Amino acid sequence: MPRLFPILALLTLALCGCTARWSHPGTDLADYQAAVTQIEYPTLDCELPEETTSPPLTIHDYRQTDYWDLTLDEAVQMALQSSKVLRDLGGRVLSAPDSVDSIYSPALVETDPRFGVEAALSAFDAQWKSGAYFENNDRALNNQFLGGGTRKLQQDLGNFETSLSKRTATGGEYRLKHSWDYDANNAPGNEFPSAWTVMLDAEFTQPLLRGQGLEFNRVYGPDGTPGLPRGVLVARMNTDISLAEFHTAVRQLINDVETTYWELQFAYRDLDAKLRARHRALKTWHVIADWKERGRVGGEADKEAAAREQYYRLHSDVQLALTGRAMDDVRSTNFRGQGGVQSQERRLRLLIGAPINDGRLIRPVDKPSLARVEYDWTDVLARAMVLNPDLLRQRWVVKRQETVAKATRNLLLPEVNVLGRYRWRGFGHDLLDTDRGNPANDNAFDDLTGGDFQEWQLGMEMLMPVGNRQGHLAYRNAVLSVARERALLEEQQRQVTHHLSAARGDLESSYEMARTQYNRLVAAHDQLRALETLASDPEPNQLARLIDQLLVAQRTLADAETRYYRELAGYEVANKNIHYYVGSLLSRNGVHLMEGEWPEKAYHDAAEKRGLSVERYPQALRAGPTVVETSTAINVTEPSSAATSP
Repeated sequence: MPRLFPILALLTLALCGCTARWSHPGTDLADYQAAVTQIEYPTLDCELPEETTSPPLTIHDYRQTDYWDLTLDEAVQMALQSSKVLRDLGGRVLSAPDSVDSIYSPALVETDPRFGVEAALSAFDAQWKSGAYFENNDRALNNQFLGGGTRKLQQDLGNFETSLSKRTATGGEYRLKHSWDYDANNAPGNEFPSAWTVMLDAEFTQPLLRGQGLEFNRVYGPDGTPGLPRGVLVARMNTDISLAEFHTAVRQLINDVETTYWELQFAYRDLDAKLRARHRALKTWHVIADWKERGRVGGEADKEAAAREQYYRLHSDVQLALTGRAMDDVRSTNFRGQGGVQSQERRLRLLIGAPINDGRLIRPVDKPSLARVEYDWTDVLARAMVLNPDLLRQRWVVKRQETVAKATRNLLLPEVNVLGRYRWRGFGHDLLDTDRGNPANDNAFDDLTGGDFQEWQLGMEMLMPVGNRQGHLAYRNAVLSVARERALLEEQQRQVTHHLSAARGDLESSYEMARTQYNRLVAAHDQLRALETLASDPEPNQLARLIDQLLVAQRTLADAETRYYRELAGYEVANKNIHYYVGSLLSRNGVHLMEGEWPEKAYHDAAEKRGLSVERYPQALRAGPTVVETSTAINVTEPSSAATSP
């Protein structure tokens, strides 16, 4: 009891201190709640990017003449070189940053410490384990036989153990273990007051049914859990899936760059058409206004107002074509023809990694092609089924699930293991030789190496859950997963065929509509010129009708120009979409994806498997495997008959 008094006193002082703290007259619970619920802002070494110091171009900068001429190849190259995070026009980098792809994505999957390839291989790493333990026992015993002949046992114990174990690819485990035991006690029946026991064990455990074989262990791993495969084959397939997803992200980036490039090119052509229309409307307004001042026929107030309204209408179109409207962050493969020069130019800057504002305007140099492009449908469809990265990813998923389902059948078997052990023992008064004439049991290591005491064990064990509900559920789930992924692959193939058909239809219709719009443009231009000729020396009774027709012809010509350039840009985007859905968009732009270099040992293993010599083919083996794309292009024919530009 006296020992309890200091403890009780300390507890009383602690409780009193806590009570005094919360009952202090200067404190309030609301103060603590406010401090706890306050929002904190992390401090990082981040500075405002220099590119944001320049103000953006607005409608007041319409006289901007400092242009940056840019080709499509340069735009794609800049986008790829500057995109550690693969940008997109969907705004996911702000709304869903965890779902954004980056150049680190495949490496993150490869180096995942739980499910990566190296993590799966680490399950087969050799394990070295060592431990040393010491204890002292001082106890009274009711039975002297338990104390070796004494009722008051005093004992010093020591144990040291070290082992090296290794898992095999077939599911077995081998272990080599060495241990020392030290025991010093006061039992009267002891030959020595203290003694050492030394053992050297060689053990093995090998499954015969469940968990046995290369196939199962490469899929599920040595510690396979039903429904959670963590083998090296599954890990490698996960890496291949991540590579296909990375290919998809790169393809989408190039698609966005190309589409935005042609959107910007059309925006410039649209602006030019509207500027010409506004200039013609301004001249017409000035002529009619002059007639009004002189009281000439044709200068009536309604005619002057109509000409003035048309000028301001076209002036508004020019302003909109220059600035555009703020566009939603929506990803699209199709040409929309929306947004003005400044709006599309900012979107292109975002994609290629250029400064958002630098006082210049990007001006596309490449012009839409006027050549007719034709594709062999059978060849295009066959290539799409092979090269499309979305289908490539899903085929890897199907392959992974089929591999898992095949290995999961092993879980239906009972667990039957054969195990064995061979042991060498040594016993002695000392651990090592003490030069006392080498009597019997003088030191434990001499006794061990003498080989007088050897033991072995060989056995078999079995574990079989009655009904094996978990194993059957795992196999049934794996089979259903294969069926689901195959159904998804079939539906994805239908979707790709649908999109590819639509892209080819857009390609043909855009080309024919461009030819039609060109003919319309020529006709509208001839009509306006004829009306202007008539209006230069009109008959008084026809002047009012000519002015109305002239105003309509000016609007018609502006609309014909815009529609013609829209169809030309749409034709380029439709051609791009063919390659997008086929999966050849990267090779079309000279982009190839490649894995990093392998470890040196991998090249030797690959050479042996292929029957090659590393010394004879050093460069070929060290070049690394090229993945995703080849340089084979789709067959394209360009007939000589093509529409010509006005």
